[in-house]
Amino acid sequence: MESHSRSLGTAAAVPPSPPVPPVAQDLAWADLRHALAAGWRDFAAMPRFGIFFGGVYVLVGIAIGWAALSASNPTWLIPAIAGFPLVAPFVAVGLYEASRRRAAGEALTWRAVLGALKGHGDDQILSMGVIVFVAFSFWMIIAHAIFAVFMAESGIGAGTLAETLDAFLTPSGLAMLGVGTAVGATLAFAFYAMTVISLPLLVDRRHDFLTAIIASLTLVRRNPAVMLGWAALIAAVLFLAMLPAFLGLVVALPVLGHATWHLYVRAVG
Repeated sequence: MESHSRSLGTAAAVPPSPPVPPVAQDLAWADLRHALAAGWRDFAAMPRFGIFFGGVYVLVGIAIGWAALSASNPTWLIPAIAGFPLVAPFVAVGLYEASRRRAAGEALTWRAVLGALKGHGDDQILSMGVIVFVAFSFWMIIAHAIFAVFMAESGIGAGTLAETLDAFLTPSGLAMLGVGTAVGATLAFAFYAMTVISLPLLVDRRHDFLTAIIASLTLVRRNPAVMLGWAALIAAVLFLAMLPAFLGLVVALPVLGHATWHLYVRAVG
């Protein structure tokens, strides 16, 4: 009986998980403009953090590209570059914390900003990092499966990069690119819907990552047009920033990261 009472007491002492926070259902296009403007102001006010995280993202992109080119099969390159933006939300965690601290008037120190990856000491942000890695790996597997369906007989698996790119201009190659783009866009939007405010929420409040994902999905469901527009804008900016050897990401990533924080504040308040 005493043991049973102790177990009940222990269970009662565990605080319940916070409920899913309410999210806005009236986002407007003006909110995206305001978020971008606020994101630029944050970047201009504390560029050291933006350039640091943007630089890390560039180095990761270069490393992924180099690894894909060094592989014996050059067909890794295109899906690797296409899936590269999936890791952006996790890299931007420090930017969310920097924006939060600037708005709250708290000290902007490297220790505090980099420490945002630890979350509230509950490993929830790191769990989201695992999801990011799994999503990227899953995309690479799917991309190679699509390649196998359309190009298995092409004989370019062990060819040079130039031969691979030429093969993409054949009917089979164009069909593969069409299907791959459609599948990739669907997976990317699903991942975006899961993470667009879940990571800022985990930086800001003590929630488990499943609750944060539910909040993010709810926001997208309630504001489909505006959130689809935000996704398209992010994709377009990141794509254009990647063209000059990834170097444009030094500015694009931090501005979008800070802007995402301000959109989160508007959405969750």
